[in-house]
Amino acid sequence: MSSTEPQSLYAAREPIFPRRVKGYYRNLKWWVMAVTLGIYYLTPWIRWDRGPNLPDQAVLIDMAHRRFYFFWIEIWPHEFYFVAGLLIMAGLGLFLFTSALGRVWCGYTCPQTVWTDLFILVERWIEGDRNARVRLWKAKWDFRKWRLRVTKWAVWLVIALATGGAWVFYFADAPTLARDLVTFQAPSIAWATIAVLTATTFVFGGFMREQVCNYMCPWPRIQAAMMDPETLTVAYRDWRGEPRGKKHDNTTGDCIDCMACVNVCPAGIDIRDGQQMECITCALCIDACDDIMAKIGKPRGLIDYLALSDQEGEAAGQPPKPIWQHVLRFRTMLYTGLWALIGFGLVFALFIRADIEMTVSPVRNPTFVTLSDGTIRNIYDIRLLNKNGDDREFHLSLTSDEILRIELEGTAERSITVPANETMLQRVYVSARPGDAPATADRTDLRFWVEDLTSGERAHKDTIFNGRAAQ
Repeated sequence: MSSTEPQSLYAAREPIFPRRVKGYYRNLKWWVMAVTLGIYYLTPWIRWDRGPNLPDQAVLIDMAHRRFYFFWIEIWPHEFYFVAGLLIMAGLGLFLFTSALGRVWCGYTCPQTVWTDLFILVERWIEGDRNARVRLWKAKWDFRKWRLRVTKWAVWLVIALATGGAWVFYFADAPTLARDLVTFQAPSIAWATIAVLTATTFVFGGFMREQVCNYMCPWPRIQAAMMDPETLTVAYRDWRGEPRGKKHDNTTGDCIDCMACVNVCPAGIDIRDGQQMECITCALCIDACDDIMAKIGKPRGLIDYLALSDQEGEAAGQPPKPIWQHVLRFRTMLYTGLWALIGFGLVFALFIRADIEMTVSPVRNPTFVTLSDGTIRNIYDIRLLNKNGDDREFHLSLTSDEILRIELEGTAERSITVPANETMLQRVYVSARPGDAPATADRTDLRFWVEDLTSGERAHKDTIFNGRAAQ
């Protein structure tokens, strides 16, 4: 009986040293990197005046007060459906762009891609381009190698620290937290968050790189369901490039097997082997191949954004379909329609929401009491939410088919002042005297009204008055 060694399910990482490349898509990625990193690092420092009682940070996730601020929009905990709606829109947007243009999110705007690009840029500045980095990798550990590596790691660590530091500024007033960090007075949760994000950014962007995409991210596997033969994605025109060879005659295709497309790929794959899970469609291979084609006098586009459905037609000499025919098809229009519908619903809900909200909770134990003079009394707990930036006075009243009287606990008035951006719980007594109490039903419909005496805005909530007069 023979035994076999179990096959390992993990392959050790083969280091990848992408070569520097110039071109349209590389410039596009630089611009995307600059914009996305600029937004990430600068947004917490933007100020937005909301009044004296509210924070002036434009974008703030206020965990202590359970509030989310985005410029003029303020989201309360019970309005989390706005956040859920935005997450659904983000998911649909990802489906839309993937079905139309492949993994453009992964290739251009994914945080892992952006920071990996930045780390590779630092690596290239310090250690040199591809060939120099390969030689350094194979060299023995001497003073020069240690000096270059330590310098590179130090710059990576600064970038990672800035990344973790920027994230915590979204959860507290940025200038105040920055001062507390410098003076070592910041809360421990801030330090812990910075430490975790610094470590993950340093390791993911500096050492794991494409392994994060291949082993940790589920999207490379999900994308297969989002793409079809009409999807525009980075591909190799094999009908034009094969057979490969360095001869420039009729016996070979346009591909001279220079390996430029492989040497610039941050995932280390050969796009000429067809669609692969590891490909993030960053399009750097397009720039590299176009540069080679220009040098040998061949047409550009041997590697390009194209749809697999056009391959056979192009090989037969037919022109490819217009781009809009690939982009505007049933699947993409369905995603666009759903995305727009949810977006419209969120905007509509945002504009119709009231600045005051009220909840009414009848006290059930007991449901009503009968006083010594025969008066029937119900007790309610009314919770008022003032969403304004200043204190507001609210007047409470009620309507019913019966003659009912309202009293507020702790005051002889029917008005209460609710502080800015706070919730107040007020106990309310509703009574019916013997001659006024309902005589034919145990339950009477009742509507509470609240009016903002400053703006005149009103809100209401329906409930039940329990009890009837004795016969």
